[in-house]
Amino acid sequence: MRTALVPILLLSLGAGGCARLADIGSAPSLSEISNPAMQPEARVISLPMPQPSMAEQIPSSLWRTGSRDFFRDPRAKAVGDLLTVVIDISDQAQLRNSTQRGRTNNEKAGLPNFFGLESRLPAILPDAVDPSSLVDLDSSSTSSGNGTIQRNERIAMRVAAVVTQVLPNANFVIAGRQEVRVNYELREMRIAGVIRPEDISNANTIEYDKIAEARITYGGRGQITDVQQPRYGQQVLDVILPF
Repeated sequence: MRTALVPILLLSLGAGGCARLADIGSAPSLSEISNPAMQPEARVISLPMPQPSMAEQIPSSLWRTGSRDFFRDPRAKAVGDLLTVVIDISDQAQLRNSTQRGRTNNEKAGLPNFFGLESRLPAILPDAVDPSSLVDLDSSSTSSGNGTIQRNERIAMRVAAVVTQVLPNANFVIAGRQEVRVNYELREMRIAGVIRPEDISNANTIEYDKIAEARITYGGRGQITDVQQPRYGQQVLDVILPF
């Protein structure tokens, strides 16, 4: 058993142990200054861009074609523009249901006279039979159920989104994603939906409740999230076991 542990310890030491041993007795070293564009998070990306258009110049006029205001309009108005989505969800719900049901049935059937053939029943059946009381059925059922749902959710965030499409009716399709990693835990926020240009405020923000077909997700992945989830074997058993 001890012999089998030696290769495991050597592998763990070679993977990340050497880097930690080098920091013993001293503060972690800073990374050297480099070109920010060469970082993995800032690779060359491709986003939806508006079609190039020629601005029409009107002589002796301070008004710009396509502007919504006399001054410069900071609001998103074309594909590729950015806007901020303000998310402040405070959802509370409490439901309580109670159901009770009962039923009792009693059925009786007899054949005292049937063209005189009722006298032949003892010859057909093994025991003596009373023709006036051939069938006597009783049934009773009772069921009751109680259910309670209590939910309290609160999410307050701001996330930037990109206008990905302008619909024929001038509405915007937006989508955005935000990732924050602290140590070994990654938190991810996603937002998508359809908005109206007139709902965008002068500060280039929009409330989440003004987004049609809104898709808002907030979750994470990492060591803490993995510990909170059941193991794969348990998840498989929860699906296939009928009891």
